Amino acid sequence: MPDHYRALAPLRRAVRQLAVDHHLPTDLRARLVLSLSAVARHELQAGRPLTLGSAYVPGHDDEHTALLAITLRSPQSPGPLPLADLPLPAQPISDYAATWHVPVPAAVRWKNATGSPPGDRAPHLTETDAIEEELRAALACADALAAEHRRLKHELAETNSGVLALYVQLEERDEQLRTAHGQVLRELENALRPRPLTIEGLELAVHYEPAGADTPTGGDLYDWFPLPDGTVHITVVDAVGHGVKSTRCAVNVTHAVRTLALEGHPLQSIVARTDEILMAFDRKLMATVLLARLNPATGELLLANGSHPPALLVRTDGTAEYLELRGRGIGFPMAGSEKLRHAFLGPGDLLVLYTDGLTESRRDTMEGEARLLASARRLLKMPTAELPSAIAKEMHTVILHSDDTLALAIRIAPTGSEADRAGHRDQGRIRVHSSARDDG
Repeated sequence: MPDHYRALAPLRRAVRQLAVDHHLPTDLRARLVLSLSAVARHELQAGRPLTLGSAYVPGHDDEHTALLAITLRSPQSPGPLPLADLPLPAQPISDYAATWHVPVPAAVRWKNATGSPPGDRAPHLTETDAIEEELRAALACADALAAEHRRLKHELAETNSGVLALYVQLEERDEQLRTAHGQVLRELENALRPRPLTIEGLELAVHYEPAGADTPTGGDLYDWFPLPDGTVHITVVDAVGHGVKSTRCAVNVTHAVRTLALEGHPLQSIVARTDEILMAFDRKLMATVLLARLNPATGELLLANGSHPPALLVRTDGTAEYLELRGRGIGFPMAGSEKLRHAFLGPGDLLVLYTDGLTESRRDTMEGEARLLASARRLLKMPTAELPSAIAKEMHTVILHSDDTLALAIRIAPTGSEADRAGHRDQGRIRVHSSARDDG
């Protein structure tokens, strides 16, 4: 084999024959030829001759692989040989030389161990045959990779199908759990509601809407019950926070208020006394409270307030006012109602008690109170049972601040003659308004 090469073709033939003589695998032979050709092409195009050498490096024992070292030299090279990104990496041994170490098959190692010289000539293989053999090996490798890719793609599709089926099952299970969870919480909420009151001449209705569908309970709670003197006590509580924890706080407040009211404590003192009782158990509890005491027979109304939004009173003639009353809530400094607010409800008059979730949905309390007043006046003639939900629906057309919402409607039902007179007056008003719209 000549040592010096000035053209690429004879160098490539020499490298290929060397690989054939040592029975290197076809794919390894192809990588070796391509790698040496890439380095040699760079040098030969620059007009620098090359030398090629090989050496058999036996292993120290049976556990060590024998190697064939193939060295390419470019004595006139001005710098390191270009060895980057080769199909078969080479090891630089100087600025003008590089060596490729390739493992020799076991049959060749045994052959050399018995005395045959390394590189004993194998049967002649033309360059065309060698290139075709290398091409077939490359195609076989590509086909094997394509088959493996198809297999992996099929397995991935089956895995994705299984994962999708599992995801659907998990979604169905989650939906079942969410439904069951919501049902349990709704049952809990219903269990916390006071029993409906059936009192002649008095109409009561309530609407509750949680801040989120996943937390049907919250800190907005109400309670109503008759007292021995014939009056009806109503409590509206808004405990700070959301969810079950705030529900517990609100329940504690309503229970304490009920106990104090049934024991006969004056209405004005109940908020302060409730604060004294509950602060001994939970110093972090904070809640606003509105207490109402209504005599259905006379329409007399007494209110006590602890930092809660004021009650709204709408008369049958459409006049309306907020029953403002100062006071501080449970957990606030100097809790209690500063005084009582007196008012009278006539037959058909509407009293609306609520929590701030009704009026602060647009983050503007004054604007919310103005809209509530207008809504209550507009819906005044609606049946009491439908009023709270209808008002809440109008108030929540836009929600910038989500909060638990509670709305109660209380009305002393008009007697038969009064209802008839009210009906005639309403018909007259409707005719007037209708006529005004027609004129416009």
